[in-house]
Amino acid sequence: MPPVLPAPALWLLPALPLLGFLLNGALSLVPAWRDPSAPVTPARRTTVAAIGVGVMVAAFVVGVLLVLQVAADPAGLRATLGTWMAAGDLRVDWTLALDRLSAVMVLVITGIGTLIHLYSAGYMASDAGYARYFAYLNLFVAFMLVLVLGASLPVLFVGWEGVGLASYLLIGFWFSETANAVAGKKAFVTNRIGDFGLLIGMFLLFANLGTLDIAEIVARHGELPVAVATAACLFLFLGCAGKSAQLPLYVWLPDAMAGPTPVSALIHAATMVTAGIYLVVRMGALFAAAPVASLVVMVVGAVTAIWAGLVGLKQWDIKKVLAYSTVSQLGYMFMAAGAGAYTAAMFHLVTHAFFKALLFLGAGAVIHAMHDALHHAHVDADAQDLRNMGGLARRLPVTNALMWIATLAIAGVPPLAGFFSKDAILGSLAARAGAADAPIAQASLLGVPGSVWLWFAYGIGVVTAFVTAVYMTRLMRYAFTGTFRSGDAAEAALHESPWSMRLPLLVLGALTLVGGWLELPAVLPIGPVEQLGHWLAPVVEAPMATLARGAHLEHATEYVLIGVAVAVALAGIATAFVLLKPAALVTKVESAPEQGIGRVLANDYFIDAAIARGVTGPIVATSRKVLWRGLDEGLLRGALTSGSAHALRIVSWVGGQLQAGVAGGYAWAIAGGALALVAFLMFRGA
Repeated sequence: MPPVLPAPALWLLPALPLLGFLLNGALSLVPAWRDPSAPVTPARRTTVAAIGVGVMVAAFVVGVLLVLQVAADPAGLRATLGTWMAAGDLRVDWTLALDRLSAVMVLVITGIGTLIHLYSAGYMASDAGYARYFAYLNLFVAFMLVLVLGASLPVLFVGWEGVGLASYLLIGFWFSETANAVAGKKAFVTNRIGDFGLLIGMFLLFANLGTLDIAEIVARHGELPVAVATAACLFLFLGCAGKSAQLPLYVWLPDAMAGPTPVSALIHAATMVTAGIYLVVRMGALFAAAPVASLVVMVVGAVTAIWAGLVGLKQWDIKKVLAYSTVSQLGYMFMAAGAGAYTAAMFHLVTHAFFKALLFLGAGAVIHAMHDALHHAHVDADAQDLRNMGGLARRLPVTNALMWIATLAIAGVPPLAGFFSKDAILGSLAARAGAADAPIAQASLLGVPGSVWLWFAYGIGVVTAFVTAVYMTRLMRYAFTGTFRSGDAAEAALHESPWSMRLPLLVLGALTLVGGWLELPAVLPIGPVEQLGHWLAPVVEAPMATLARGAHLEHATEYVLIGVAVAVALAGIATAFVLLKPAALVTKVESAPEQGIGRVLANDYFIDAAIARGVTGPIVATSRKVLWRGLDEGLLRGALTSGSAHALRIVSWVGGQLQAGVAGGYAWAIAGGALALVAFLMFRGA
């Protein structure tokens, strides 16, 4: 069968959302549209939404057609659009590649992205920056597609930096509020720290292999000494930790909730924060050759998972709970990727995109309803604070039902998508821990065998699953059960979201229900099993076999592990019901200040305070005392008001006379200079 679209059509994927950025960006610059006091007319809103959503629908259709070709040809598609740079041994072409791995990312980015764009059409309908918002959203998707389609690390890096820029613009979208602008800068600076590591990793690979083409690096990774491969992987992982919010570079993501809620769903649930997972899996062959680096990835992911999960127990802002949940779930994915369970990591990436996008958009529907109701009733209260909610199930039944589906999925309750993907990760960790011949189990980190670290990660995964079930059930009970705690007048004004917001929720709810069928375990033969694993095999099978040689679980053991996972999820839900007293759901009571460990968790271990005191504070103080008052005010201003100022004036006067604009004077100056040079050379020769 002839191809539906030729390989060069790959450029259409990022080009379509880029076109949306250019068109909506131009509209946002129209003077009449830039006035924040001017209402957004229906005609303007329709025009902007048609462009913003339309290019995403087109990109999704193109993506599906191209993925169908990849399904027929596992080798994938590759298209070179031109040469970017050529200097000595370095040659970088604008080459895009679509294989089985990037195909998964393309479908997630364009599919979930289309739903979020549609949701945004209703959510942001009254915002004066409507066109600017959609321009930024389209720009983000364009760069994200460049990231996953880049055939070389430099092209990937363009997308990597581009999503960083777009996320900065979206997080600080309401930049007139200082907190939002600061959150955008925090995300931008933190990611630059990680990006430094990614660049160093690229330099190491080029210095030792002479290429930055990803396919060549994967094919020739065996030429690298283990020490070099390990160093390169660790530096690459530093970049991944920044982009995917892992310790210690996770601090930007909770503050990034300052942006519009659909931004949180797109960037911080389904796409940008998963870029680090994608890069580790993409470079799986290199990480498989460096088991110690893989152990570092796994351990950092495990510690991040429980670290952020515990913080989520003590948050009152509905979006902050979901933000720390995202950090925790990303830790889960890195646990799998570090252990060489690349299929399990990608499986959880996909299911997480479904249920976390549903949770964020559901939270957006709650905030939208709360904001309108509080405004209507003239109640001064925080629309995102769980303590101001309650009883929303009566007024928002659709949102309530869909968010409960997502909550049960992230908690790991069967047969929802999150259950299957979490079980795949925990089972993979247990299998590798028991495989004596697996290089990941034989490797040593800090003098501790890899098998011990694998059991450690498995234990952390189980505890984190319990904690996740607790804080998500807590969120749902505070928001949707009991009585409304912000007054009867506000409760009467509560309403479900418009159809443009509800439709994406319904689609994501359906995907959350059936998404687990992508990778049914062989131990549960209730349909086609391990479909995602078969799909990704051409890309990940070889490195998985290298790093996890001999990893296998007997069916009896798998049943036990499944039973443990289900019991832990149900125990977490039950614990939240027991600990959350009914009185707290009926009457609005000001919470007493947290004490002890609760205070530590509520303030995220005081990490921000420590950074302010130990890093930013000294830098600002040094800048003020040394650079401003010492150098600028003292030395430079003093010099300009002393005798040296007169010397500078004389020098500038001489320079002015030499540049008088008289051609004859220039000719005499050239002749005189030439004679002086000849005389100097003659003297030197004598």
